[in-house]
Amino acid sequence: MKIMILALSGIAFILIIFFSPGHRTESDPPADFTIQSEAIRVDSLPIQKTIRKFDMFLRDSLHSTGCIGAAVCIFHHDEIVYTLTHGVKRAGTEDSVDRHTVFRLASVSKGFAGVLAAILQEEGIISMDDRIIEYLPDFRLKDSINTHDLAIRHVLNHTSGLVPHAYDNLAEDGKTIREIIPELATVDIAGIPGQYYGYQNVIFSLIDTLAVLKTNRDYSELVYRKIFRPLGMKDASTGYRGLVWNHNVAFPHDRINGEYHPRPLNTGYYNLLPAAGVNASIDDMGKWLAALLGFMPKKLDTAVINLITTPQVYTPLKRNYTRYWDPIEARYYSFGWRIFDYKGKRILYHGGYVRGYRAEIAFCPEENTGIAFLLNSPNRLASQVVPAFFNMYLEAQALP
Repeated sequence: MKIMILALSGIAFILIIFFSPGHRTESDPPADFTIQSEAIRVDSLPIQKTIRKFDMFLRDSLHSTGCIGAAVCIFHHDEIVYTLTHGVKRAGTEDSVDRHTVFRLASVSKGFAGVLAAILQEEGIISMDDRIIEYLPDFRLKDSINTHDLAIRHVLNHTSGLVPHAYDNLAEDGKTIREIIPELATVDIAGIPGQYYGYQNVIFSLIDTLAVLKTNRDYSELVYRKIFRPLGMKDASTGYRGLVWNHNVAFPHDRINGEYHPRPLNTGYYNLLPAAGVNASIDDMGKWLAALLGFMPKKLDTAVINLITTPQVYTPLKRNYTRYWDPIEARYYSFGWRIFDYKGKRILYHGGYVRGYRAEIAFCPEENTGIAFLLNSPNRLASQVVPAFFNMYLEAQALP
């Protein structure tokens, strides 16, 4: 396992407290844990304490769960304060994961789609209130009201009125969005647009078609031009070709009889790029967090961030989905992002799974703090990392 941990530090007495032999305990990280002694802020102490505790939790968990390869980064205030890379890209090899190793993001890709749509709105190219039939006159749903009233905002915040996960089976069979769209006319309707939350992959991915119609550029090019290139996300790509052309890629793994086995790179859900088609490294994810937290205002406009961080619909998620979190006060969805009111803070979050990969991302604008986690051997740890980090951080903040 290769580890690089960076955290703000610099006041002499703090360094003495952290590193003096008289203050080390059995739970302290070993000698390879380092804190960079630059640009100290007094309010950085909670994050320092959090990182020390989180590092021990994470390394123990990576070992106990047998993770093949993983990468983590934490952003705080205005920089990456912690980066960890673990294991190998493919079981049975010695090809180590590094900070530029690319993983699939699965449904974490939805956050990119939401931001892209918000950018296009700010540029006057689309509006969240544009109706789908204005772009696709032949578009039909089972109910005429839904057909007429369905707007881009309903597509991106999962309030289309369709029953949840409509025609995911066709997507999993490799059907293209163009092939699936006509079939949506047969899907049962649960409510009028905007009324109910019902998670979707297929109809969410209509933003691909709509954006292309308005810009004459394909979705991959739009994401590259509007997000990847401006933010300096040099390892990021979309689609299967973007993954297989990268020489530094983590392979997916399945767990069979308690052991992980590598699987070939596959095309699953790349037919729905907005829903699950982004590939990225942990280095990319650190830049993504910086932008989402407002530290690249010339690259990602404040109006875009305000839009995606504003709740659009209440989401009564089952407890099983958030079982590793303490009680959540309220749950919402915006445009490609879940929003949790949690212990007096507002946290933007999304997770994703696709055929041998797990990805997690979360950030708290009020605290200028976020975390991303990428994994090529899915297990329970993926669901534990984000709540564990925020629980540790908020607890450290509360201490005198």
